[in-house]
Amino acid sequence: AAQQPLYANVPAVRVAGLGALEEQGVQQAGVTGVGAPTTQAGIGSVLQAQAGPNISQFYNPYQSYVLDEINRQAEMAQNQLSAQAVQGGAFGGGRQGVAQAELERARLGKIGEAQATGFQTAAQLAGQQQQIGLQAGQQLGQLGAQQQTMAQGDINQLMAAGGLQRQLAQQALEAERQTALQRATEPLQRAEFLSNIYAAGPKSTSGITAATAPTTSPLAQSLGTGLGAYATYQALQPRST
Repeated sequence: AAQQPLYANVPAVRVAGLGALEEQGVQQAGVTGVGAPTTQAGIGSVLQAQAGPNISQFYNPYQSYVLDEINRQAEMAQNQLSAQAVQGGAFGGGRQGVAQAELERARLGKIGEAQATGFQTAAQLAGQQQQIGLQAGQQLGQLGAQQQTMAQGDINQLMAAGGLQRQLAQQALEAERQTALQRATEPLQRAEFLSNIYAAGPKSTSGITAATAPTTSPLAQSLGTGLGAYATYQALQPRST
């Protein structure tokens, strides 16, 4: 069987994709106009309040009954005045005319007071309603801005948590690759280690010693070479677990 390349089982460098939370954050970031409906409602409320409410809708619905009662009382007073003038024989005289004018002035005065009071009350209620509309519009505008801020905060949290997921996944991929790489290069590292040991063996320290030392027989040299090769072969064999 053909021998596989040394790094055949080592995976290529891989990059971890977006985490699930990061993908969710990207999707939420694509949603625009968060809080816009609330802000638009606030703007509409402010514009309506600035235009001013219709004061007539704040008038007391019983105002007309008050005016009718004033007129009724004035009419009764006029009738009583006429009856008294007839009894006194002064009907149609100057004194009766003055008294009638005084009664009419009093009637109109009461009507004016009632209308002024009704208008002031209606205007006060309208002003309160306008203030409520302005405050509501401002609060809606603030609420819309808060909705946008909260949405952005959610996106930031999702991206941060998803980034941590992606970082852990990247570390797992790199650990897998480093493990495979270490397994592939382990025989070479053992061979290099043994080679360094053999290279560090005893050597002759002087030319005289080398010249006077007995010559090694060819048989001994062959035996030593064979033993060294056998040791190297055994070192390169995979270790049983």
